[in-house]
Amino acid sequence: MITKLDQMFEVLKSSKKKRLVAAYANDEHTISAVNMAIDMGLIDGTLVGDEKEILKVCSAHGIDASRMTIVHEPDEMKATVKAVELINSGEGNLLMKGLVSTDKYMRAILDKEKGLMNKGAVLSHVTVMENPFYHKLLIVGDVAILPAPELSEKVAITNYLIKTAQALGIEKPKVALIAASEQVSAKMIASVDAALISKMADRGQIKGAWVDGPLALDVAIDKESAEIKKIGGMVAGDADCLVFPNIESGNVFYKTNTKLAGGEQGAFVVGARVPAVLSSRGDSTKTKLYSIALAALTAP
Repeated sequence: MITKLDQMFEVLKSSKKKRLVAAYANDEHTISAVNMAIDMGLIDGTLVGDEKEILKVCSAHGIDASRMTIVHEPDEMKATVKAVELINSGEGNLLMKGLVSTDKYMRAILDKEKGLMNKGAVLSHVTVMENPFYHKLLIVGDVAILPAPELSEKVAITNYLIKTAQALGIEKPKVALIAASEQVSAKMIASVDAALISKMADRGQIKGAWVDGPLALDVAIDKESAEIKKIGGMVAGDADCLVFPNIESGNVFYKTNTKLAGGEQGAFVVGARVPAVLSSRGDSTKTKLYSIALAALTAP
């Protein structure tokens, strides 16, 4: 079982390499992250973008461009579409956002004819956090894509978190459905949805995990709080996965992990036919590497 983010590197080094395709990879941030991942033996890399710009960046930063496959396409949208096309033709196992804007990147993934979505699939975002104040990794969602997920979308998020946890070697993860309180109230839709999903898991509609909710955050991750409130069960105080009720709560938790708690994390987009890295220029090199490793670990 993987208990620290950097343990993913060793697992990937001993498994068959996956190929990453970076969309509109004209920037130093993307090229350096891909180069470092290649250096570490985690992936093979394809960069789609303006070849002249890519070679210029490589030269300026002492990167050997010959180690990567470069596909020339200088137009931002066309380069992103081409990257998706390479994935669909079997020439890549995971996608990564380069200098392309997020809306164009997502548009290429979601395109009904040429994108990466199967009919009825839900696109979401999974983050794996290593927090110095928690005794194991936390897998959380959705903090970036679904603003106010409906019940069916929360079920999809729950299943994505379970699948990610299992890829990290957690055989039967403990999933907490987060709300403001453990009490179910018709006026608080988060608590109602959590109770419904918990019952669905009890009846086998969600498999491979212990699922409980609604649970307040303190009860989900702190045994003492769970004992004081007399909340028992397999999940309380020892959650592996946190399903947040909306993007506000999830995003605040995500940023608190790094900005106040000094945590590290990796994140990727799930629900498409392959995992997709959605990195920000503000992400640290470590975060980018962890995100690439996480996507590679879960790639088909």
